[in-house]
Amino acid sequence: MAADTAQLKEKCKKTIEAFKKDLTKIRTGRASANLLEGITVDYYGTMTPLIQLANISVPEARIIALQVYDRGAVEGVMKAIRSSDLGLNPSNDGNTVRVILPSLSEERRKELIKKLKETAEEARVALRNNRRETIDDVKEQVKDKAMNEDESKKAQEEVQKITDLFVKEVETLANQKEKEMLEV
Repeated sequence: MAADTAQLKEKCKKTIEAFKKDLTKIRTGRASANLLEGITVDYYGTMTPLIQLANISVPEARIIALQVYDRGAVEGVMKAIRSSDLGLNPSNDGNTVRVILPSLSEERRKELIKKLKETAEEARVALRNNRRETIDDVKEQVKDKAMNEDESKKAQEEVQKITDLFVKEVETLANQKEKEMLEV
């Protein structure tokens, strides 16, 4: 029995999808509804995702508008946005909360790029953990005599190739995001 490369590929694909989702939460110069995705609001004592409390739209390149469903939640929504690590200051006019994205300063861009690099490193670590688990399975099969040493070596090389492919994809996605962030 060979290494379970299909399972490894599936785990790696899930890691890449999670990384892509994390990338949408890192700010660039343009407004994006995904930017507010991870924010939770204290809604009558329950931490509730912001997307369940408001309709989020992007009417202009640097403005995010939130149509809050419950007028009583507006202050909580504003507080949650302010306390997020996005550095945003929302304003409201009744049920609508507007978030005007300020221009990114050079310092803020550097902070965001640092965060991007940390996120990319986390994704690479997750991919390497997937590789390690699969190689451990291969070694276990050799120990159980279900695989010989030559098959083990081939399987480990295949696992490494797959991992390298996905690590390269993380690098490509991170470089694209960094380019986006550096656009003025």
